[in-house]
Amino acid sequence: MALIDKYFSKEDLKKISEACGKAEKQTAGEIRVSIFSKRPRKLKSKNLEEVALAEFYRLGMHKTRDRTGILLLVILAERKFRILADTGINSKVEQETWNGIAAKLSGFFKTGEYLQGVSESVKQMGEILARHFPIKADDTNELSNEVSVQ
Repeated sequence: MALIDKYFSKEDLKKISEACGKAEKQTAGEIRVSIFSKRPRKLKSKNLEEVALAEFYRLGMHKTRDRTGILLLVILAERKFRILADTGINSKVEQETWNGIAAKLSGFFKTGEYLQGVSESVKQMGEILARHFPIKADDTNELSNEVSVQ
């Protein structure tokens, strides 16, 4: 059994995808969640920031029109989280804001509330993005809401 199956069911992953879609209804931002059971072998020597950046590019998140992609990366085996935003978001929102959400996520994980933690994190990310990047009349869903699992 993969480590991810211990923490998230297929239904849980679907609910997280739905949370991304719901959060994006209020913002021009694009939210993705990527969950690794463990750090990929090719990224073993990289720090958490570098792993998140590699995943950000792998998912094509840097290709959004206004550079408003944001990634929540979870590495289950290490119990580490990183929220990484593109340059459009970073011009208006400090990294400390995202670090605070990641810290709250850690609290949910400590109590075994994995689905609730990720869903609440996505919701908070969406609320912050909606304040700075409200949805536009010509907005399209530029990135998949599907949870990337490795």
